Amino acid sequence: MVKVHMPQLDLTRVEFPEKLQCLFSNKRYIVLYGGRGAGRSWGVARALLALSTVQPLNVLCARELQNSIDESVHKVLSTQIAKLNVADLFEVQRDHIYGPGGTSFSYIGIKNNANKVRSFEGIDICWVEEANKVSKNSWQILIPTVRKKGSKIIITFNPELESDYTYVRFVKEEKKNAREVKNDAGETLWWETDDTIICKMTYKDNPWFFADTELVPDMEKAKKNDYDEYLNVWEGNPAQVLEGAVYAKELRRAQTEGRICSVPYEREIPVDTFWDLGRADNTAIWFMQRVAMQYRILEYFEICGEDVTTILKELQKKKYLYGTMFLPHDGKHKKLVYKNSIEEIVRNSGYNVIVLPKTPQLDGINAAREMFPNCYFDEEGCEDGLHALRHYKYEIKDGQRSATPKHDEASDGADAFRYMAMARRLPRAKSDLAARLTVKSTAGRTLDRVKQTALGWMG
Repeated sequence: MVKVHMPQLDLTRVEFPEKLQCLFSNKRYIVLYGGRGAGRSWGVARALLALSTVQPLNVLCARELQNSIDESVHKVLSTQIAKLNVADLFEVQRDHIYGPGGTSFSYIGIKNNANKVRSFEGIDICWVEEANKVSKNSWQILIPTVRKKGSKIIITFNPELESDYTYVRFVKEEKKNAREVKNDAGETLWWETDDTIICKMTYKDNPWFFADTELVPDMEKAKKNDYDEYLNVWEGNPAQVLEGAVYAKELRRAQTEGRICSVPYEREIPVDTFWDLGRADNTAIWFMQRVAMQYRILEYFEICGEDVTTILKELQKKKYLYGTMFLPHDGKHKKLVYKNSIEEIVRNSGYNVIVLPKTPQLDGINAAREMFPNCYFDEEGCEDGLHALRHYKYEIKDGQRSATPKHDEASDGADAFRYMAMARRLPRAKSDLAARLTVKSTAGRTLDRVKQTALGWMG
């Protein structure tokens, strides 16, 4: 444990675990990861409050999804204000905190607020909590937004899968060129590069952990009963497969067989799209070409808060030769914000549309499992979609599996994938792309040439 002198607070000293000295570094990225009980979140909150009394700070607290203020770190910050006895310095409102000299703490979910995130100006520090859930697309939106000179991004998370983008980008790749920093006792504190600090923390690095009467029994129980879970949850080691993952076997096999790779786009073959019209005005779309017996999945696209006309404009930018737009059953429904149904809007824009019938969720999952052996995923284009499939899971409680998969940020992509599988079961006249390839393409290649291409690529 170390103590950092903060004379601006009405305290003589503020206490932190030793490893959290790195929070006072000027590095662009400070990455704090590891297991439960390490004290990362309260340490970051305490450091930000302390720093904001030295100079005014514009702090953005971000996460992948935030449906309410209760899902943010607002409570953590408010609790630390009380613990530090500095309520006279900060004004805690329902969804903001204001501090000395114009300091401001605000909160946002990146995935559903892309345009709002881009509109933020003058961010000094961005704290990204539960960063393991943040997709590549969300990082590409957030990082350019935090552009003020001297600004930094603090990243906190418990790793889930070794293949998750955040873990790969900010831990595995950064550590390759990092140097190890040790304390006087020769113990590793963190790794650092020119612009990044990577610090792994577990409950063993938290000097106050064993005073927590609730967490200690949970840790000891996990260590005794399920050591793999203990290593993931408490030691912060990423897992190969999430417990309860719906498509764990199928994805592992696809990876082993090299079907998550670079998938070529054949310009003469129509691309079908498979939509999910998700909650909170979120739309998820898979792009697939069917060639012989292969389902070549080229791309995954997700957008929130945009109307159908805007989504169709985004699809037009991709320059695909489109076949059929497959919509879920609610594509026929008219919503208050639209004069026509989604189906009518897409059809009136000149696209071929099929609205899939409503089917039981389990039937769709089984259909997806049947389809998986013939699926080839473009590793780059489908990165966020594969993230959704890997994280689509049943909830496990006391060894019992929930009847249906958990409805969370992975659901939209997984549901759209189910619809792709259900479309495959439609009568052949409706769904078979080969019937539309008997005419010459705009490039002059015939179906025979397309078949030849299929046999020449991983055939």
